[in-house]
Amino acid sequence: MTRTPDVRPVGDLPNEIGRTAARELSLNSITSLEQVAARSRKELLAIHGVGPKAIAILGEALAAKGLDYKGS
Repeated sequence: MTRTPDVRPVGDLPNEIGRTAARELSLNSITSLEQVAARSRKELLAIHGVGPKAIAILGEALAAKGLDYKGS
């Protein structure tokens, strides 16, 4: 089984989102919380490797900066 490369840290995204989510967000040109906030939860969940745990962690990081997901 191939190990997922660890590309963290990715911009100001929290490391707790995990290796796969960090890599996939980066591959989709999402490297900042502001870019996360420009998308809805549904859009982010459609990205391979970004699951409910990553969404919850990103949501907490967004709230700490006074941001939220698009459409929330």
